[in-house]
Amino acid sequence: MSHKVTLTFTEISHRLKSLHFPDVDWIVGISTGGIVPAAMLAHQLAKPFTLLHINYRAEDNSPRHKEPILLGDLPHFNTKQRILLVDDVSVSGWTLRFAAARLSEHHITSLVLKGKADYVVFPEVEACVNWPWKLESRELPIS
Repeated sequence: MSHKVTLTFTEISHRLKSLHFPDVDWIVGISTGGIVPAAMLAHQLAKPFTLLHINYRAEDNSPRHKEPILLGDLPHFNTKQRILLVDDVSVSGWTLRFAAARLSEHHITSLVLKGKADYVVFPEVEACVNWPWKLESRELPIS
């Protein structure tokens, strides 16, 4: 089994705060992996946030479908927007390209925590990651 890197919310938050982003109007997270990092960015940048429901890979990272599929409606914006499209990981870039194509009437900038995008938060991380929001990577406290 390969070594996994553990990143904490604090490490992720500090790294996000250290990046300089272009002006954006909206943060769009690709669910499910992009939900938490997109919400963190929306909070830090004080921008509105919505989700784009796309599925391509299973939890074990194997392809679930031949290509990414849209699972719900596209977010609706009244005018052309500057969108920061956020996912946790992009290896092939297929999901980001699929999402950007669906939002092609807008100006899209992409961000991932690791992998390939316009902005990569942890470019030095090549291993799989234990994300702090994944329940299987933590023991749940008993209250």
